[in-house]
Amino acid sequence: MATFLSDYLGIDEAVFEGYGALNISVVNDLPLFIDPFLLFHSEKPEYAALHEQIIEYLVFLRDRAAEGWVNDGQLRNWYCFPEVKQNWLGFSETGNNGAGLGIDFARNLHANLHVIFSDFGAEKITESSHLEKVCLVSDGVGRDNISDFTTNLIKDFLCRYTEKFAANHLPADAVREVWVERANFNYKTQSWSRARYKLPWVNGDYVILTPKDMLTRDENWINRGDLITGFEEIPEAIPDAQLRASVFNYFELELHRRTKVEDAPEPRRRRRPKKERKPTQKERSAAVVATMQKFPQIIDYYIRLKEMRGDQAEDVSEERVLAIEYLFIEQLQKLQLILQAETNFYKIGKTTYEEAHARLAYLKDVIENKGGHRFFYGNNGEPIEREKDLHVLYRLVWFGTPSDAGAEANDGRGPVDFKISRGRDKTLVEMKLAKNTKLEQNLAKQVEIYQAASDAKRAIKAIIYFTATELMKVKSILKKLGLDANPDVVLIDARRDNKPSASKAA
Repeated sequence: MATFLSDYLGIDEAVFEGYGALNISVVNDLPLFIDPFLLFHSEKPEYAALHEQIIEYLVFLRDRAAEGWVNDGQLRNWYCFPEVKQNWLGFSETGNNGAGLGIDFARNLHANLHVIFSDFGAEKITESSHLEKVCLVSDGVGRDNISDFTTNLIKDFLCRYTEKFAANHLPADAVREVWVERANFNYKTQSWSRARYKLPWVNGDYVILTPKDMLTRDENWINRGDLITGFEEIPEAIPDAQLRASVFNYFELELHRRTKVEDAPEPRRRRRPKKERKPTQKERSAAVVATMQKFPQIIDYYIRLKEMRGDQAEDVSEERVLAIEYLFIEQLQKLQLILQAETNFYKIGKTTYEEAHARLAYLKDVIENKGGHRFFYGNNGEPIEREKDLHVLYRLVWFGTPSDAGAEANDGRGPVDFKISRGRDKTLVEMKLAKNTKLEQNLAKQVEIYQAASDAKRAIKAIIYFTATELMKVKSILKKLGLDANPDVVLIDARRDNKPSASKAA
């Protein structure tokens, strides 16, 4: 099994831990990314320098934006970056290929930079400038954009960090000297240049390591959702009493305007006064956005609050990284060992409909009867909540090695874990959570597949449930859709009840 870089290179996981690097999967991206705030708040001078390097480049872009129009060639040179797939981190559920930063991102950011970051380097409220600020004021730039942008801007550091690891811990035949594109920016020529590094070589490509203490998951520490959710707390941090009162008043008026309800007129001339109801989340978010547009300095006060709580950012990110390592590395390896030792899961093929069913039967047996259920629970004791996490975990289990993971993820029918095929025969295999609120809608497509497709194209759904309530829900949906006796819908019981103990199953 060569699921992780340590397996592939034949070195102990403790070597990565000692170096401070994440032991990445070489089968699928792990759902982590670099948070630029962790660079800003770090006590490591090299991290602080990286944050300054990011800001320097943004100032350059801001100044170009202030000068006016630039052509598409310049936009592509300055803003458009491919995803750094060689770090094996990100939001891809299949493999390690992402969309990267395209021309739409470039135009959006270029059009707003000179407004959003007009005070870059001369902040009066916040301690520093922050790349994440663009997410707070623009719907067109999300966390994946910030992640890709940050990784590309510090790529030279990451390559040198990996190069040092390779020199200290890897044999010469595990390393190659490679050219890495867009590694350094030349401010005199205003262009990116490539550089050479000696990096680990895995399955036809180089690999880039990332320090764990600059990683997080879910959201950046500074993010739009957090600003909106905790908006009422922000005005309290405004020292100017008049401004604080104005912000509160404007926000309340915006909520009031959105939640008035016009009663039906009475027979008499008089009407009842308009009532107010509790605002919906959408209405509240709209009121927050309107208030930010009226008082844009609110954004800086929010960022200042996040700066003051920077220690929490480090604690939260460390906890999230540990949770990822527990579920996707520690738990995964244990599940793979049981599948390898007690079943023929990794001995049979993966390219036919019959082989897919046989593998699912082995996996179902291990989960239901050999203690494998516990590997679908996080270090907090709670079962997997996100279907995307389940897809990644399932893919890592199913393939096990990078050479096996060459499957495509989508044939136009919606997100699918992977596609296995031999000749004209194609089988789509998808793992679902029973708690998914859109499960019925997804399973309805299963009916369409059976009605429209021939035997050459089939779909298998494996549905994992953690409670009796979830089981009842699934059975009800299957009966409603006429799928309750369908062999291509496989239910997997991952409940803790009536399962072998961890000691007996180990």
